[in-house]
Amino acid sequence: MRALIATGTGRYADPWHPYSTTSPLIADLLREDGYDVEIDEDVDHAMASLDGIDLLVVNAGDSWRSETTRPVPVLALDGLHDALARGIGVIGVHAALSSLRDYPDWPVALGGMWVPGLSWHPPLDTISVEGGSLPDGTVVADFTVDDERYTRLQAFGERTVVARHEADGEIVPTAWVREHGPSRIALDALGHDERSWASDGHRALFAQLARWVTAAR
Repeated sequence: MRALIATGTGRYADPWHPYSTTSPLIADLLREDGYDVEIDEDVDHAMASLDGIDLLVVNAGDSWRSETTRPVPVLALDGLHDALARGIGVIGVHAALSSLRDYPDWPVALGGMWVPGLSWHPPLDTISVEGGSLPDGTVVADFTVDDERYTRLQAFGERTVVARHEADGEIVPTAWVREHGPSRIALDALGHDERSWASDGHRALFAQLARWVTAAR
């Protein structure tokens, strides 16, 4: 299967997330599971290049925070729309919740978004993640990971939460999956930097999400 990682550079970069480090780690993880992986450092180009792609991974930041602005190419908007309509598998990683704000299909497909001024996280620390089950019965094991505890995210539509963590006294989603038309979508709220991807439990969770979203392919 072919996987494409849209990674944060240019106006999709930010000073907090080392996308150039984490995207290769994600690529290595997917290759270990048998995927043919490409990394595209131009997010809008990636969205326009989804023909023949089975799995799209978005590991990128919020272009609205950038001082560089430009219209999103129509080919990119149509590319994501058409890929979702044909049934692509998608995983949004961490800051993807605040990315692709110029793409109307993105937050609705992902099932949630980061809301400036409302969503937040405490300082990065060691998180105890409680696993659950994917819709196919696959069990997600409990694990620990050094990462940020995303909370107060805006949710859209139905979703199945497959992992949870505690943040400021609340139990909140760490990862969820959902179906959006013929496409299967997953959100992995972890992945801040390389410390997160050093966790065997997080790596196992991500691999499970990838298998689930591409199982119908």
